[in-house]
Amino acid sequence: MPAFSRFLRYFMVVGRLGSIRRAAEELNVSASAIDRQILNVEADLGMPLFERLPTGLRLTAAGEVLMAAGGRWQKNLADVRAQIEDLRGLKRGHVDIAVIDALAKGHVPAVLHSLQERYPGISIGIKVHGNDIVRRMVADGEVDLAIMFEPQSYRDLTVRAFVDVVLGFVVPPRHPLAQHRETRFSSCAGMPVIAPDRPLAVSQQIEVLEATNSVALDRRATSDNIQMIVSLVMQGIGVGMLTSLDVATEVQRGLLSFVRLTDPVLRPMTLALCTATARTPSHAAGIVLGELEAGFAQLGYPAAHRVPGV
Repeated sequence: MPAFSRFLRYFMVVGRLGSIRRAAEELNVSASAIDRQILNVEADLGMPLFERLPTGLRLTAAGEVLMAAGGRWQKNLADVRAQIEDLRGLKRGHVDIAVIDALAKGHVPAVLHSLQERYPGISIGIKVHGNDIVRRMVADGEVDLAIMFEPQSYRDLTVRAFVDVVLGFVVPPRHPLAQHRETRFSSCAGMPVIAPDRPLAVSQQIEVLEATNSVALDRRATSDNIQMIVSLVMQGIGVGMLTSLDVATEVQRGLLSFVRLTDPVLRPMTLALCTATARTPSHAAGIVLGELEAGFAQLGYPAAHRVPGV
């Protein structure tokens, strides 16, 4: 890191660890040098950046502001470095991506593996979060690009590619519902159900279906984790309700069947590859965007909809 950023480098580590001694150990710098840098800047600002407590250091309000600004500065510096590498004609750089839970397996990891083989100079940081957090991270510039549900109403996002993803029942291949490609929500009446819970995006659609069909679900289990719902379905505990995207890998392997729900009240959910409108992607981020865009259609329905034996 450039010499002029020495204070910020020290400050960010102290802020993260809450201790000058621990920061000194991590940075391999004397504690007195770190303390002197912080005291000098506090004197210049005319206010403290840390509260000195018996248990360590805690950021003041001014320190919190500087910590947030420092995070943005470090990200901007990384972008500048990537742009300088671009000028040198090198396919190098670091790209941060945020994705929803359902994409932690299958197509996206496969694309990134292929990309790493062809562009070993590009490193990837992958954040996996709920939909709302993913949306915020890309809009705030914490990541270079993101894949999420329902982005179109947000002016601070640019949609690079999108596909439709549908809701359906998820059952073992020998379950009676697996004999159908499509069915209505009322088909699960009287069956044990494993229902998605908030903040999963599909939970709201389930609530609408219950209300419009006057069907009271026999909820044997609920979960806010897609993989847990998939695991419970595979154990035979009940009928799951997820999107075609959530179980694409298991359906392709013949482990589960996906039965699309055709109730008129439902509409497909839009899965989108997005960047922040206010930021121009670096050359490295542009390469990753291109790779993800090329195969994005594979994430949608009906590509993920394969019922064994049909």
